[in-house]
This record gives sequence, structure tokens and C-alpha cells, in this order.
Amino acid sequence: NVIDLTDANFDEYVNGEKSVFVEFFAPWCGHCKALAPEYEIVADAFAKTDNVVIAKVDCTVEKDTGSRFGVTGYPTLKFFKKGKTDPEDYNGGRTADDIVNHINKESGSRALIKKAPTTVLQLDSSNFDKIALDENKDVLVEFYAPWCGHCKKLTPVYEEVGRTFKTDKNCVVAKVDADSEKELGGRFGISGFPTIKFFPKTNKEGEAYSGGRSEADFVSFLNEKCGLSRVVGGGLAETAGRVESLDALAAKFVAAEDKAAVMEETVKACEAMEDKQAAYYHKFMKKIIEKGDGYVETETSRLSKMLETGPLADDKRDHFIIRRNILSSFVVITEETKEEL
Repeated sequence: NVIDLTDANFDEYVNGEKSVFVEFFAPWCGHCKALAPEYEIVADAFAKTDNVVIAKVDCTVEKDTGSRFGVTGYPTLKFFKKGKTDPEDYNGGRTADDIVNHINKESGSRALIKKAPTTVLQLDSSNFDKIALDENKDVLVEFYAPWCGHCKKLTPVYEEVGRTFKTDKNCVVAKVDADSEKELGGRFGISGFPTIKFFPKTNKEGEAYSGGRSEADFVSFLNEKCGLSRVVGGGLAETAGRVESLDALAAKFVAAEDKAAVMEETVKACEAMEDKQAAYYHKFMKKIIEKGDGYVETETSRLSKMLETGPLADDKRDHFIIRRNILSSFVVITEETKEEL
């Protein structure tokens, strides 16, 4: 939606009939490359606005036009207001929001940027302390600047990390626009972008994150710090919900003659744990006593079918995976293992 202007067609578009915002650029310019995705967002925002045109001029090719408007550096941004052919220099911010707001103000239009839904929590001075400093939450925070190229490169990766942990209410993936929230940036010593800090439940001063920046790196880090078992792309690992000591009791239960006694032992062990999912161990024991050993296979098949056919809400899917994982600890064991028990 960005119009390419040339020496030949420039006056055809910039003739006073509409407001025209123009970027004068050079293809080799690093700052121009950084601006390009934001500029596309601006153009998309005004795509259906009749009285505004978003355009660009490649000054390495259209040299007469660049010279005509005194362009000596890149990118140079100029706004040609409706009714005029003489431009006003634009020296404001270079995020899509900044440029769109300026054009709306000068042209009287009401364009809006269509923002993709996000699972990364946006923090600012109004909610940072409430979220990041909550002692019940582990919070990973990216301090970024909208114009930062490295931040833009990290965005899709960080978004996937947010999506992976979106159902874990106490393991939060968040970000702060430290270019706008300068007080927050200064408070935590942010001097470069992106800077990533982890605010665990036990240390609300914040800890520098110095690990890798792939989705797998972030997921591994948060799993370790938050005590979770997420897999890259979302979902849960086969270990999610499993407790080693209760797995041992499940094996003992399968091999035992007096299953009721093992179930009572398991009930007491679960009562001493804070993990609510642990109760499934003794609940499954009760079902096996009532319905026989075939219950494990039947219930596992039922859960697997629901997980495969869906659709399921994310929290419901997690719940079913955990139940299936715990059931797997009751798979019939070998005679050799029975003898050991």
C-alpha cells in the first residue's frame, strides 16, 4: 500500500488534492530498512482513507526529486498537507503509531492500526509493579524500543514464548516499551535494547537474562525457573503432572495384592502436597479397583481421542494431557519389577 513515486509521477500524486506523507530513502540505508516494516503498517492503516496517500521515493534512482526537496540524509520524511505542494518536515517518532497519530492530527483523518492479537503482556508504569513485582508470579520482561532492529527480530520468537505459557497464570511473559516508559527503563538500568530481565517470586530486584534467544532457549529457561513442563510451540511434555514419589506408589499399586492399602498410602502422600493434580493418583487407583485393570487403557484411549479431535480450550487441553500422563504411570509393569517391589 506504499506508493512508489518517481521523477515522472511525483507531481501527479503531490498536487494538493490529498495529504501525502513521503519517505525519501536509499535501499542501502540501515535506518530505512529498520523503518520499512513500520512504514508498511502506516500504509495499511490509511489504505481505505481517500484523502491520504503514503508514498516513498528511492533517491538513488529518482535523483531529481531528491534534489528538488533538499534531501541530504536518509530516511527523510516530509508531509504534504492537502491544499499545499510545499512540504513540512516530519521529525517525530518513527514507530507506526507515531506517524499515524501525526497524519491523523494534520489531516483530520481517523486511521487506526490493526494490531495482531498478542499473548505477551504489555507493561507500563500503571501496571508494572502489580504484575512484575507480584511475589506469587515469575515474570520474564523484555525492555524494548519500537525502532530497535534487534527487538523487531525478537518479536515473533517472543510472541511464540508468550503463546506457549499463556495458560500459566503465575509464569508471565511480558514486555515494556522502554523508549516511552523511560522512568521504568531508568529504574532498572536499561541502557540497550532489547534487555531481558527475569523477576522470580524470590527476587523482585530482577535478574539479567543472558541465555539464548531462540524459542527453545526461553522455554527451557522458564520451565526450569517456573517448575513447568511446557514444550516448544505450546502444550505439555509427557512429564507434566507426574511426581516421582507418586509414580513409585503407582508402580507399587499395580504390583500389589492389597491395592486398597497402597491407595490409602497414596492418599496420605497426596494430602501432604500442594499440587492439586497429585490427587489424580489416588483417584485413578480407586477407579482401577472399581473397574479393573482395563480402566487404564480405556480411559487413556478416551482422553487421547478428545485431545486429537478437539477443539478444546487451552486449559482444558492441559488438564487432559496431565490426566493422561498420570495414567501412564499405571501401565502394567513386568514380572521382574513386581518381584523387586
